[in-house]
Formats: sequence, structure tokens, C-alpha cells
Amino acid sequence: MASTPTNTKADEAPIWQSDAYKLFRDRVEQGAYVARAVSPTEMTSNYRSPANAFLSPKISFKFSLNGKDNEMPSGQDHVVVALPKAGATAVEPPLLTFGKRYEDPAPVPANTYLAPNTPLKIRLDLRPVLAAFKQQGYYTLYNGDKLYQQDFKHVFVAGSVAPLSWDFDNLVNKPELELKDPDGDGIYEVLLTLNQPQAAKTTATQWKQSINTTDFPQYTSEYPLADALYNLALEEARRAVEPDGTFRTGKEWAGVWTRDISYSIILAQASLQPKVAMNSLLRKVSPEGRIIQDTGTGGAYPCSTDRIIWATAAWEIYKVTGDQAWLRQVHPIIKKSIEDDVQNAYDPQTGLVRGESSFLDWREQTYPRWMQPVDIYESENLGTNAVHYQANVVLAEMAQQLGDQAVAAKHQKLASQIKEGVNQHLWQADKGYYGQFLYGRTNLVLSPRAEALGEGLSVLFGLAEGERAQQVVAKTPITAYGVPCIYPQIPGIPPYHNNAVWPFVQSFWALAAAKVGNDASLTESMAAIYRPAALFLTNKENFVAENGDFAGTQINSSNMLWSLSGSLGLVYKVLFGMQFEPNRLVFHPFVPQAFQGQRKLTGFHYRGAVLDIELQGFGNELSSITLDGQPLPDAAVPASLTGQHTVRMVLSSKAPKAATVNRVPNRFSPETPTVSFANNRLTWTKQEGVKTYNVLKDGQLLTTTASTELAVSAASFAVYQVVAVDDLGLESFASEPLPVGTQAAGQQYQLETIAPKAALPYKGFSGKGFVEVSKTKNTALTIPVTVTEAGLYAVDFRYANGNGPINTNNKCAIRTLRQGQKLLGTIVLPQRGVEEWSNWGFTNAVLVRLEKGTHSLTLAFEPANENMNGEVNQAMLDYLRVRKVQ
Repeated sequence: MASTPTNTKADEAPIWQSDAYKLFRDRVEQGAYVARAVSPTEMTSNYRSPANAFLSPKISFKFSLNGKDNEMPSGQDHVVVALPKAGATAVEPPLLTFGKRYEDPAPVPANTYLAPNTPLKIRLDLRPVLAAFKQQGYYTLYNGDKLYQQDFKHVFVAGSVAPLSWDFDNLVNKPELELKDPDGDGIYEVLLTLNQPQAAKTTATQWKQSINTTDFPQYTSEYPLADALYNLALEEARRAVEPDGTFRTGKEWAGVWTRDISYSIILAQASLQPKVAMNSLLRKVSPEGRIIQDTGTGGAYPCSTDRIIWATAAWEIYKVTGDQAWLRQVHPIIKKSIEDDVQNAYDPQTGLVRGESSFLDWREQTYPRWMQPVDIYESENLGTNAVHYQANVVLAEMAQQLGDQAVAAKHQKLASQIKEGVNQHLWQADKGYYGQFLYGRTNLVLSPRAEALGEGLSVLFGLAEGERAQQVVAKTPITAYGVPCIYPQIPGIPPYHNNAVWPFVQSFWALAAAKVGNDASLTESMAAIYRPAALFLTNKENFVAENGDFAGTQINSSNMLWSLSGSLGLVYKVLFGMQFEPNRLVFHPFVPQAFQGQRKLTGFHYRGAVLDIELQGFGNELSSITLDGQPLPDAAVPASLTGQHTVRMVLSSKAPKAATVNRVPNRFSPETPTVSFANNRLTWTKQEGVKTYNVLKDGQLLTTTASTELAVSAASFAVYQVVAVDDLGLESFASEPLPVGTQAAGQQYQLETIAPKAALPYKGFSGKGFVEVSKTKNTALTIPVTVTEAGLYAVDFRYANGNGPINTNNKCAIRTLRQGQKLLGTIVLPQRGVEEWSNWGFTNAVLVRLEKGTHSLTLAFEPANENMNGEVNQAMLDYLRVRKVQ
């Protein structure tokens, strides 16, 4: 057991402190809140979330048809002051009409807050919508989209205070937020109870170890809080194993999730619980031998493609265990999955890989609201490309181990292409870190936001090297409670990925800081990991970047697998510096000067050996390392070692070269502009605090203006976007691409002229009908296309897919577009709403260079186009569209 330090003046000095909180050897102090280690197996905390204490009675909300944000434009909400009038039992605003904004004129008195259990009765006049259904069969929403009567399913309310939520995509899972019309008069209503004390999120006041974890490696140090947090993580790691021998993702998250288990295995679980890690990874393999992309945006794969982090986790298990059978089992799974990705998601123009940000999979939390799942598929994200890069590196190394040099060379080349693409297209020399993603439609532009996981993985996996890697760690923005998922934050979006810190991301950030030798960044990262676990007495999923509180995010879970794994990884991979290689375990310890002292890790299993490891000093240079008293060459334990052994390491106690941390206030960017075109002018709404607007033409800066309009010519085709820039230089997302000019509509080829018309009762199509495509119907469509001049053309399809909601499930339809045998690209047809088969939109556009004349384009279902459902791979096709873009 660690000895409790004596109560000297030196012991009372904080290890690390900021204006937000202080970290001591045995406790964390954050204002009036204190979390303390009573012993290595017991902690106490008096933390109380402020989330429900001072809620404003001013409530913002919107109505939602079918669980979509479709009542009014972004930033326009209904507002009611939830203070009951004298004699009233409930707050009841006047009858509201769908699409007409209401703002309560009542003032909010000073020091007046939302009372507990405030009833709010909301009544909605939906008769104009129902009348439109009756008169013309559809209702035209504010943005011009048509909602057909047969697609109308539910009316919900979304809003700012619990039980309301701005999570539109998940309203269908919250029946208490659905409005009903019991008497059929077109007036829908709901009764809500706001600020319910029983719904307030709380944490325990004491943790005392109750599960035996002595079979796990035991850690002791001169820091009682660190020792207790390690033991808490061990206990929660044991709780995270289900009876079937797989990992549970979190207390509130049942089941095995590909990315969660993979990141957790990389951080710690490969060495701590390798058998459970193997079982869990194999659970995420399809019967066809492909890695499973969990349910996600637009129906999962290929809108999301970060399933491939599975490969790095599988390789980590092999490096830890040396299990040859495991290597032979996982190698073909990874190879097959990457082969599919190369066809479906690799962009030969940029060298990058398409798909949603790794783990940041809640659309508007990290993307502009205008981006649909198909737009997210087309984006090329930093973190996702980092995991694809590493997967190719891993597959090449696996192939070398198995003697397949051809496969090794192929994937080394693919890895190099991704690395080159990341550094060419995502690097921001003026900022010293990478941009978030390329996005747009026919012209991709770079979002300059920082993305913490991607920045950290770029360093850890070697996409950034040397001075560039050091810059990434020193220059990426860090807020008061840690490294936020993105920076700056997006206005009007509640905390979850936006305006939030995730401890597992902080752990990867710590690994990146250690790799580049940034003592200040590593020290701050360790403090940022210790603080929430100590105050909340569990390893939470996330917390609000603004105030460090666990209760303010949209969803949160205790006992979170990747958070607790990150805490353990701090010990194994940072402090003791364990780096597993195929044939050895190498030590590269890094102890920040603030955490100097002696520490031990006993009973650590490596292959056939059990190691007791002692470490003293600080810094990242070893002055000596011995195995059983004898010098250990290259600081490496060979894989052949067996039996019980002692490793002793002494650090030089020399501080690494001084490096900085880019500490910043938690700022928000401007809102994304909404741009319209009429009378040869682009116009957009003025925003408070915005200094200038950057106008983009075909993805390139056209001009910068302080005005909110710009004259442009409609004589030739071009795509325009506007970016708002505030006084600090923070940029909004670019507005939705707006095509202008004679080619904006393009040529349309009605598909019912080349294939049988579907006999289904769906509405909203053009021409005389539409065509159904599935795994058995119209598996190949050959379409003659005629162009009058040579050039670069954007080819896409108008389609419907009512097989699932916009945010979950796994029935995204996928097809391959070819010209003869030549691969042109993948056409992705994501889900657009449950049973919303009259909800039409466009697929991604494939850019094709065509000569003057007639060309045969073939849309086909190919083996690589299997989706994650396996059975349902279906969509309705209205027409093919061809637009000349160059």
C-alpha cells in the first residue's frame, strides 16, 4: 500500500492548479467541492451538479414532425416564461400554430429560477398542416421540402430544459414528448413536468472497493488519489465484463460497440483482459467475415467507416499475447474490410477516406445542420483518416509476420497515400494543427475547427512527425477542464460532443503529449483525467467543457469502458511507458516533474512472464533499467521471457525541453449562414458579433465582405457558400452549397424509361414513376447519358429510402457506378426516415469526366456493396441527374 504523505507545507502545495480547480496528492478541490482519497480503496466526494439549481424559467422549444428539425429555421424558437400565473396550476402559453413563432412577453424577475416540478401544458394548432394534406396531399415545410400525408407519423416537442431535449433524431424514443390529438380536432397537446428533482442527475458521495481485483496488476505510488483512481478503474473494468465474456460499453450502454471496445483495447484492455478483448472483437464480425460498423448516421456503413479501428485493436492484442492463431484469424477479416473500403470510401483525388468523424457520430453535434447523412459520407475527416491509415499500417505488418510481402507492400502504399493526403489537405500551417474535415458537395472545403481525437491520433500513429507533431500538441486549443472534442464550439447545440470533454480522448491526448515530450501538456492531461473521476467517483463518459459538470450533457454513463481504460492506460502506457511490439515489450516511461517520486506496478503479465516493475524519478530519459539486477538492453523485455521477474527503472530526473499548452477560453463560433439567390444577388442574414463574411465560389475564396449581399452572375454554373468570421477570427461552418447558373438543374434521365416502374403507392416522384432497387430487383441499371460538350460532370440520383431513421439502424443502400468496366465511384443512398418513402433527396455526386457524345453508365449492386444489415439493401430511384461543373 502507498504510504500517506505527512502533512507538511510542501504536501499542501497543489500538484497542478488553474482558476477552475486544484489537484493535490490526495484530493481534488473545485470551489466548494472536494474529492479525497481516504485510502487506496476508498474515496469521498461532496460534488453536487449545479445543473438543476439555477435553471432559467425562460424555456425555448420547437415542434417537430416525424422527429426532424423542420418547423422553423435554425435560431428561431418558441419562447415561454415558465412562471405559473396566480391561481393557475400549470404554465400554459396560448394556442400555438405550427411554423409561427411565439415569444412570451412576460419579463423574468431578477433572481427568479425555474421551480421544481413546474407543469407546462403546450397546445399546438396543426390544422394548417392537416388542411394542406387534405388539399394537395403534402405540406411544404419552411425550407421548401414536402412532407407527404402518407409519411406523416408523429408530432413532438423539442427544447432546452429536461424532459425536453434538442436531440431531434431521438425524439421517437421519448414518447413523453409526443403531442396527441385525442378528439381529432387538429389541436395536439402535451403536459410536461419541468425540473423534476427525482430526474436530477447525481453521483455517489463515497466509493469503497467492493470487488476483488488482486489478480490484476497492482499499482502503488506516493500519490494516494492516483492509487485510488487506479483501483476504481480496475473495479469498473471488472464490472464491464458481461456474463458471456464480452465487454459492456458502459453502465447505460449495453452491448458491444465496435469503436468503444477497440479504443478501450488499445488503451489498456489488450493487456488487462485479453480474452475478453478477443471475444468482444469477434462479436463485431459479420458472417461474411467483415468488421461491423455499428448502427449509425443514415444507416451505418459507409456513411460511417471508422469500424476499421478494430484492426489496430486486434493488432494490439497480438502484440500483447503473441497468439499466432489470433493473427491468422484476424488478418483476412481486416484485409476484406479494407478491400470494401477502398471501393466504397477511398477518394482517389485527395488520397483520403470518406466517412463520419470517428466516434463523433451525432450529426449536428459536430457538423453544420444542413449536412445530411450523404453529405457526411462525402466528408473526409481527420480522426477517421488516422484510423484508416493505422489500419493499413497494421495490415502491412500482419502480412509481413505471415510472409505475404505483396499484401504488405500494397497496404504500405495505401497508408502512405492517406498520410500524404492528411498532410496536404488537412494541415493548417497558420494554426499549427490539422483541420476537422473536408466537406461540401462537388467542391470540398476545410473546416478549420480542431478535433481532439484526430489531432491526438495523428501524433500517436505518426501522421504528424517531428516538429509538426510537437506543434499539434502545443497549439491545439485546450479549455479549462481539458481538451474539448472540437474547438471552437458550435452555437445553439447542447453539450455532448459539442462543448464537451471526453476522458478517453483526454487519455489519447496524454499519450500524444508523452510521445512528443511535452511535460506541461501531459501534466495538465493527467489532472484533467483525475478531476472528473475523483469528483464523480466513477469513470463518466463525458462532461461539459464549459463548467466540467457531468449532468449537463445530453447523454452520459457511469462505468464507461473507454474512460476507465484511459485511466489505466495512463499508468501502463504513459508513466511506465509500455510499448508492445511483435517480439518484445519496450519501456519508454514518462513521469511529469509534478508527479515525480517512486511507483510500483506488480503482477503485470506479459506473455509467459510476470513482471514486478519499479520506477523512480521524473522525465522521459532512462538513466538505468535492469531486469533482476542486470542491465536490460534496449529497455526491452523479450517475448521469450518466462517466470517471475523484477524490472527496475530510474529516470534521469531532467525535465524535457520546455513546451507550451495553448490554453483558451471556451469560445463559440458564429452560426452557419443561410444563403439565398435571387435577382443575381446572394443574400444572407446579418449576425451580431460577426466582422466579415468570406464568400466561396466552387470551394475557393471569391471575396471577403462586411455586407450581407453580393452580386454574382447566373450566366455560368457555379456553387457558392458563405462563412461568417467574428472579431476573434473564429469561423462558422460554410453555408449549404448553393448552385447558381444555367447548369444548376442539370439533365434528368427518368429511370422508369429503362427499367420496370415500381407498383408502390409512394408520392413525390417526377416523371411517370420510379424504380425499386434491391438485392434481387434491378441489380444492374444501364443508363445512356448524352452530353453536348466535353467536361467534368457531377452524376447523382434522386432517391428515397424509408427503411430507417436518419440517425440509427443499418440499412443504408449502396451501389457501384461504372462506365463499362471502369469504376467511377460508389453511390450511397442513406435512410431518410422510418417508412418515409415519399421523402426524396439526392445521393452523393460522383465526378465523371465525359467526352462529347453518348455514354453508358451502369449502376449495379456488387459484392463490396453489402451493407451492415446484410438482407435489406433497398431504395427507390426517381431519376439520374447530370450537371456540368467544369
